[in-house]
Amino acid sequence: MNSALFARMHGGTTHFPIGLVIASLVFDVLALIVKDPNHQSGLRAAGFYSLQLGALSSFAAVLSGLLLTHGEMFGTGKVARHHQFLWPAFAMIVGMAVWRMAVRDSASRKAYGVYLALTLSASCLMAAAGYWGGEILLGG
Repeated sequence: MNSALFARMHGGTTHFPIGLVIASLVFDVLALIVKDPNHQSGLRAAGFYSLQLGALSSFAAVLSGLLLTHGEMFGTGKVARHHQFLWPAFAMIVGMAVWRMAVRDSASRKAYGVYLALTLSASCLMAAAGYWGGEILLGG
């Protein structure tokens, strides 16, 4: 198959998990700030589903990347830098989605705070992976 197809697939699929995980973080933080219980519930639900969809869509991004690199999981140079941030972000997103599905709304305030910190960390890792992905693509 044409590697340009995989490059386009990968470029297209990476934006969904990035946007959805960041949206999840925003919804969950807003749920802590808003005082109305009805709005809190809706924001937590939006955060939950955004994270679940972000985790699911991350599999498409990873699969298309593996197809693009012919199964190379680590690489060298810029690809290694990209993967250095990608794999921890992917693991964190999937792990958090599973945790969130298991606990739903029964997490303690402290556990929820740790979850939000991990979501922020995963978002930063994804941003760094995206930066190095852009460097690979643009040859900068």
